[in-house]
Amino acid sequence: MPSRNEQSPRVLVGWVPDWPVVAVLGGEPQRLAAVVERGRIVAATEGARAAGVRRGQKVRSAQALVEGLEVFERDTDAEAAAFEPVADAVGALAAHLEVVRPGLLAVAAAGAARFHGGEDVLAERIVDAVEATGHPCRVGVADGLFAAQLAARAERIVPAGESARFLAAHAVAELGDGRLAGLLLRLGIVTLGQFAALPPASVADRFGTGGTLAHRLARGLEARPVVARPPGTDLAVEERFDQPSTLAEPLVFAARGMAERLHTRLAGAGLACERVEIEVECADGTTASRAWRHEGVLSVGAVAERVRWQLQAWQRRPVFDECAGGVVALRLLPDGLVRDPGRQLSLEDGDQEATARAERAVARVQAILGHTAPATAELAGGRAPGDRVVRTPWGDAHQERRADGPWPGQLPAPSPTHVPERPRPARLLDADGHDVQVTARAEVSGAPVRLVLPAGSAEVAAWAGPWPEQERWWDPEQARRTARMQVVTYDGRALLLAVTAGRWSVEGDYDT
Repeated sequence: MPSRNEQSPRVLVGWVPDWPVVAVLGGEPQRLAAVVERGRIVAATEGARAAGVRRGQKVRSAQALVEGLEVFERDTDAEAAAFEPVADAVGALAAHLEVVRPGLLAVAAAGAARFHGGEDVLAERIVDAVEATGHPCRVGVADGLFAAQLAARAERIVPAGESARFLAAHAVAELGDGRLAGLLLRLGIVTLGQFAALPPASVADRFGTGGTLAHRLARGLEARPVVARPPGTDLAVEERFDQPSTLAEPLVFAARGMAERLHTRLAGAGLACERVEIEVECADGTTASRAWRHEGVLSVGAVAERVRWQLQAWQRRPVFDECAGGVVALRLLPDGLVRDPGRQLSLEDGDQEATARAERAVARVQAILGHTAPATAELAGGRAPGDRVVRTPWGDAHQERRADGPWPGQLPAPSPTHVPERPRPARLLDADGHDVQVTARAEVSGAPVRLVLPAGSAEVAAWAGPWPEQERWWDPEQARRTARMQVVTYDGRALLLAVTAGRWSVEGDYDT
């Protein structure tokens, strides 16, 4: 049981289930629809879930399971804008409101509950306020944000001091760290209660910083203890504009640089923040503000992303109207300060200052070219070479996709060193000058002798394959059969070829 001086603050969480879908459809829970991101389901309607669609499922697997499933690409900016009226409705009842993400908000329960006459009364009024905006709502109250989120799923008010007991029966997967949960399961630790029972020192030795933070959550504590603001230190950053702006884009452009300055100030004080308040000042003196919270500490990219969400949501409201004269100042005020965990570099990590300079350079490029322009790449599962790389905007978390198998038809190692954006047309001929075909039994109609490309032709020195792949066999209209072969020519080129519907193309080349 946590000691009194470590007791987490009471938090009320309001949750609108399946918000990515709700933001797109505005209701219709029985409609067969889902929202996808990078080829995976991130949310689905009640009707789709009843038919078997699950979060994290591949889009084509879900479409195979549910005939007529409507699929919408995720738009986080639209989700944030659609959630603004919900946040306003709750903000009218509780002063200390924080948006965790579109669809999920948190309220400091202690003061609001005293004003409304109890946590149960506050919860009922928040549910009524959200439902008045046309959306269902679930509310939970517990000690700390993590426990309150799980309480909201069950629509429970967990008594003060009982969060650790409430969490004990939940699976370790609820921690949100797949690698840690997998390791704990292999060690026979199935529930949060079993994990919380381990000595903190042993957890720190075995699982490192990430395990320590997760262990605190399992014990009903905040992941990081909040620290007091250093006396006489101004950590807020402000940007004033010579010309009042009635558009969000100029402010979004400035927000990335402001996020960097904010983190520079925090780092100078040895701090990080879990919450940031975004405030705009209009030419007529009026102001508007919204606090955003994060389950972890807010990185530069996370701060800039939340500022973008909020500004674009406000652009649809009177904040940016001509009657207010436009926005003349943007402020970022950090809150929920915690000790900066820092970054433990290994001997292979190189110079830390060089790494920081590189990160700042990428951030400037992102501010100029847009949020999705600079991207990081991560190896993932797939059959075709182009399917095995997941591109993620700089600063965002990678979308998990299993790299292990089975992947029938997957190309064996080594992978091509270059994959063109679009496959280049080609012809593969046998000794009689006929096009080489691949049969349904994955056999070639004749040994490849010559490769014909738009730039010329070359004799085939060696070849390997074919490796067949059959996609969407259950859908006659979209079914596709593909076979791939590796070909080496006498002029020194090594290429990956693919044939679909009798037509060959170059999918990649090997730099030899």
